[in-house]
Amino acid sequence: MSVHIANTKSQDVPKRSLKQAIFRGAAQRCPACGEGALYSSYLKVNDICPACGEELFHQRADDAPPYFTMFIVGHVVVALVLMVEDLFAPALWVHALLWTPLVLGMSLWLLPRIKGALIGLQWANRMHGFGGEDEDIFGLDPAAVPDRQSGVG
Repeated sequence: MSVHIANTKSQDVPKRSLKQAIFRGAAQRCPACGEGALYSSYLKVNDICPACGEELFHQRADDAPPYFTMFIVGHVVVALVLMVEDLFAPALWVHALLWTPLVLGMSLWLLPRIKGALIGLQWANRMHGFGGEDEDIFGLDPAAVPDRQSGVG
């Protein structure tokens, strides 16, 4: 099993602003230019930025955005539930009416922003092909990787 990840630090490549890329991604904008839309629909990442032409299909957010979303929403809601229970001790149906819309609303609002921030992080660190080089991860043949443009693979 061979693992080859290009070392871009030894090459003469311009540094990308990590903070700027994360904030642009969280704003659901292209991490490269900050102008083009990151998504074509709710969580569907554009293959190419409509404004600057940056290739965005390299992103591999996978399960991280839902995990971080659940982590944040869970911590906020549990703290609020405990506080409300301690101060007011409402009936269970009141808890259900209060927290169900809050959990759903926060989750749906945070998920695309967290995914965008992670895509910005990947772009700034030149991860997963954002560095302009093909990666040979775990001995995968690049020819065996499906072509995302044509759907063939």
